[in-house]
Amino acid sequence: MLDKTLSPASFEQRLYEGWEASGAFGARPDSKAEPFTIMIPPPNVTGSLHIGHALTFTIQDTLIRWRRMQGRDALWQPGSDHAGIATQMVVERLLATQGIDRREIGREKFLEHVWEWKGQSGGTITRQLRRLGASLDWPRERFTMDAGLSEAVREVFVTLHRQGLIYRDRRLVNWDPKFQTAISDLEVENKEMKGSLWHLRYPVEGEAGRFLVVATTRPETMLGDTAVAVHPEDERFRDLVGRFVILPLTGRRIPVVADDYSDPEKGSGAVKITPAHDFNDFAVGKRHGLAMPSILDADGAIWLAEIENDLAAVDGVADPDFVRGLAGQDRFAARKAIVAELERLELLEKIEPHNNAVPHGDRSGVPIEPRLTLQWYCDAATLAKPAIEAVETGRTQFVPKHFENTFFSWMRDIQPWCISRQLWWGHQIPAWYAPDGTIFVAHTEEEAQAEARAKFGGDVVLERDPDVLDTWFSSALWPFSTLGWPNKTPELDKYYPGDVLVTGWDIIFFWVARMMMMGHHFMGDAPFRTVYIHGLVRDEKGQKMSKSKGNVIDPLELIDSYGTDALRFTIASMATPGRDVKLGRKRVEDFRSFGTKLWNASRFCEMNGIVPDASFDPSAVTTPLARWILGTANGAVAEATVALEAYRMDDYASACYRFVWNGFCDWFLEFAKPALNGPDGAEKTEVKGVAQHVLGTILRLLHPVMPFITEELWDRFGYGAEFSLIGAAWPTAVIVPGEAAARAELDWVVRLITEVRGVRSEMNVPPSVLVPLLFSGAAPETMARAGRWIDAIRRLGRATEVRVLEGEAPKGVAQVVVDEATVLLPLADVIDLGAERARLMKEKAKSEGEAEKVLAKLGNQDFVSRAKPEVVEENRERLATARAEAARLEAALSRISG
Repeated sequence: MLDKTLSPASFEQRLYEGWEASGAFGARPDSKAEPFTIMIPPPNVTGSLHIGHALTFTIQDTLIRWRRMQGRDALWQPGSDHAGIATQMVVERLLATQGIDRREIGREKFLEHVWEWKGQSGGTITRQLRRLGASLDWPRERFTMDAGLSEAVREVFVTLHRQGLIYRDRRLVNWDPKFQTAISDLEVENKEMKGSLWHLRYPVEGEAGRFLVVATTRPETMLGDTAVAVHPEDERFRDLVGRFVILPLTGRRIPVVADDYSDPEKGSGAVKITPAHDFNDFAVGKRHGLAMPSILDADGAIWLAEIENDLAAVDGVADPDFVRGLAGQDRFAARKAIVAELERLELLEKIEPHNNAVPHGDRSGVPIEPRLTLQWYCDAATLAKPAIEAVETGRTQFVPKHFENTFFSWMRDIQPWCISRQLWWGHQIPAWYAPDGTIFVAHTEEEAQAEARAKFGGDVVLERDPDVLDTWFSSALWPFSTLGWPNKTPELDKYYPGDVLVTGWDIIFFWVARMMMMGHHFMGDAPFRTVYIHGLVRDEKGQKMSKSKGNVIDPLELIDSYGTDALRFTIASMATPGRDVKLGRKRVEDFRSFGTKLWNASRFCEMNGIVPDASFDPSAVTTPLARWILGTANGAVAEATVALEAYRMDDYASACYRFVWNGFCDWFLEFAKPALNGPDGAEKTEVKGVAQHVLGTILRLLHPVMPFITEELWDRFGYGAEFSLIGAAWPTAVIVPGEAAARAELDWVVRLITEVRGVRSEMNVPPSVLVPLLFSGAAPETMARAGRWIDAIRRLGRATEVRVLEGEAPKGVAQVVVDEATVLLPLADVIDLGAERARLMKEKAKSEGEAEKVLAKLGNQDFVSRAKPEVVEENRERLATARAEAARLEAALSRISG
């Protein structure tokens, strides 16, 4: 007998261990079944399960379990990313607690500590994914630093270098002064900060007393200015284009150039150009052939080596000794000193308060510095072309489709990809340097030595490049490297390309695009046919989750409180493609009741002797009730299948919810109670037979999203005498004779009772009070239906009788319309209709007032332009809710007459 109370903790771990031990998650490369492949976005080895993981892995697991039930050979291969900078930071901090500095122990010893940490703590997230119910093929687990993937990384690097698609260049990068490495855009977090806009006077050469005023948020970088840019159509500066100004403090002559980058409406209209310390300025410098001296070192301190020879004394403008005194100063200390000196020289025109988005390293927390450095680059523009064409021609499709625009906007303006990082943990770049600077790129040091001997005619000492590759480089190879490439394997032949990639919109460029580039280049095809883009998880108010706001939701805590299935079903029900998920604890708590409803319904079936019956034939049923619920089940199966085919998790969950809660629990079981409580006979046997059949369909229908409760009920009922639910077939439609007539009849009964219940609830009629139902304008067939279902209508609609209205309608009635008939409920002697009318009008006026208030706010362009997107969206939802409530109350008022 099922326990009275649903307790997920009592069976979840047991069931998962059973599935895993039985090999139920495993792909079968040698089978004839059609493959279905999802490539997991490998979580960082440093990571713990967060709510974003819960979203993406719930969607992926739902798709994998569903396709597995359809008979596909499903491969969902687990793995984790070595997460270069994140892992190095974790281990450095751990060593610091022991008084150990990585620079003191050296690279080799430090890497030993990293591997030791990975062995002890790196599996946290894989254990947590098991708690989420993720049916990953665990024996195939991969790691981006394992031997096979490392071989693939070396092969790709060497090949691309030999093809001229990997090279060294001196370009601007995001430089983290704390970690002393270049970082990707994804590792940069813009923080809104209160600062200043300094207006500086640059003396015009040859015109005493005339200044060109530039506005800047970074006066400390002026030491590296090599031009001032003005807009070509700005009349104020037209005569200065092509002339020179004197750079304050350094005395260097720098040109005034015309460039569209300068905005006449912003600041002073003239902008200082520092190519080595600003990405936009770098582009301007390229266009105008400007020098690009660096004036900050790796620590973010003033560095004068590249401008030392250009320093010149200019009376009242420049003092080389002052500039030399800045050497070694931190950039922010130097800023204060430079501003003070400019003020002393009367070259500071004014200072304005200015809020500025300052880029910070997301892990170091310090402002990052655009820095001109020598790095390794990949020719992304060339690699991007086949990927762009694949999306243009529909060979790879985005869901939702509008994310193709995001893909195109990035890919069509793609810049060289900086692939080197100044770290120790990661794939060390396979490049060796000879004493004369000659570079040998090879798979191994032995191969590099052989190439060096061939060039120099003897042995030379080679030094390996100390840098490692960007983590995204190895991640870009994930779809084929994990299947054994560069070796030819059965897995590579069968599972590449995959079917669908499930990921968030925030890494379309960083991961999705790069996998496509590498897949096309090395495999000749995109790594997946469909890219399903889900939104991000926010709190219930639409706010981004952060520790500082205190609104972070821990999925494991939710699982402990409500069970895994409740969390998974909540996520699925809210996972509209491309839209962010607003998730709060209350939502999960509410959806727990769905699992409880299913459990209680199953327990009711068990208590009434309903057991699996393999001999039951759906096509042989004779009663309208049995035909109706089988037809309704057919509809739910079709709706759920179509939704999953279209990656509409929300529609799939909704179809399941409506069928289980409404169709099966609230209506079928209620309609079936008289037969179940009655004497044995054909009707009772048929009701029990159809109940067990439909319950089995429900368990199969829900299994992909709610695997634990469905498997437990499947096993406890005995459906799984021969096989586990995870290996059962996805339900399909059954033949039901007379289904259309049965659905027409029962749907009418359901609509009637629903309408009656609704009006009783709106009018606050106590449940204990019974009232007659008077039919006006009803066809004979309608009254015949009512007669056939009179007992159910009386019991579920709280009615004393059901009859045709004779003569005039009594005063004080509420009425509902069901098809052609008007159904009247005499309420004058039951409730105070006047008071109810007044209450409804008051509530309607309140809802209309709320709608007008929100509409006025949304009509205020100043509010819309300044408010955060989630605030605007929240107000739109409030408007829709208020309008819907006002309409509902209007409908309720229209039902009262007399």
